[in-house]
Amino acid sequence: MKKKVALIFGGRSAEHEISLRSIKNIYEALDKKLFEAHLIGISKEGSWYHIGSADSLKKMTSLTDATLPRDAQATSLVCQKGKPSLYLLEKNLSFEIDIAFPVLHGTFGEDGTIQGLFKMMNLPFVGTGVMGSAMGMDKEIMKRLLTYAGIPNARYSVLHKNKVVNFNEIKNKLGLPFFIKPASSGSSVGVHKIKNEEEFELKLKDAFQYDEKVLAEEFIQGREIEISVLGHNDSPKASLPGEIILHHEFYSYEAKYLDEKGATPQVPANLTEDQIKNVQNVAIKTYELLCCDGFTRVDFFMKKSGEVYVNEINTLPGFTSISMYPKMWEASGLSYSDLITQLIELGLEKHKRDNQIFFNYLNLEK
Repeated sequence: MKKKVALIFGGRSAEHEISLRSIKNIYEALDKKLFEAHLIGISKEGSWYHIGSADSLKKMTSLTDATLPRDAQATSLVCQKGKPSLYLLEKNLSFEIDIAFPVLHGTFGEDGTIQGLFKMMNLPFVGTGVMGSAMGMDKEIMKRLLTYAGIPNARYSVLHKNKVVNFNEIKNKLGLPFFIKPASSGSSVGVHKIKNEEEFELKLKDAFQYDEKVLAEEFIQGREIEISVLGHNDSPKASLPGEIILHHEFYSYEAKYLDEKGATPQVPANLTEDQIKNVQNVAIKTYELLCCDGFTRVDFFMKKSGEVYVNEINTLPGFTSISMYPKMWEASGLSYSDLITQLIELGLEKHKRDNQIFFNYLNLEK
């Protein structure tokens, strides 16, 4: 019998449109012989809808309450007799689902919030859980843990919206240029390269639109190397590395998604065997440290000397046509469709493991 998979996309995030690009590719790659897909779109306002057809999905570039396709029906996740279900409000109809596949990049999808909802509903899901998602999303917490574990990463300062920020203090600590980035955002939204004080004041206002906490981070001159990691936290595997060859000043939102010639992905990256082993080992160590599970992309800077610095992790990496996560696995011998199948199987396995933990002490047999 086919497993019913809720493909959840959109959401209240600055990366809403990227989510829609990802979900289209995942839907196409999903093995329809094994899985029955149910498309669940979350509007920019936060409303949940069951989308009735793949044709409607193909036409979407965003989802708002005012621009719904005709086959969209208001829906909700419910738990009935311990079984997670989708409830269609207008039809007063519910049906059980076997697993959720969240494709919600950024806030409210990648930060542990929806993962917590799935846990409360006893619903298996694809990807990292509450703690790992939250730590991976918050770049300050991530960097604290990396530093504690001795994993190299760029020097940084934390800037808060309600506190005075001194440009000269940051410059003296990190040098020029340096980067600023919202602590809990992705897809390079609100990221800027700062070269002088005037530019800093202007760009900081933009960064603070997306978070109340912003990181100032030293500029590391080096190659941008990425690794895809797949598997449970106690047995992860690393792909061959890829490299982003930039044609912009840095890997901005524009370079990623708006300019077709903004960057060239090179998969696999042109590295020596020793360099490949090193970056794979650091990626796995980072994955394990940050409680990742299922899948994560780990991004690095590599200096000319070969030293690698973890830039950040992405616990819900993109699956757009230019996204590196599936490309690196394809180069490693795992097809797009088989990758999606493995991710779903990992989610089901993780849920089965988790349900072996007792939650009701008084009913345990002595």
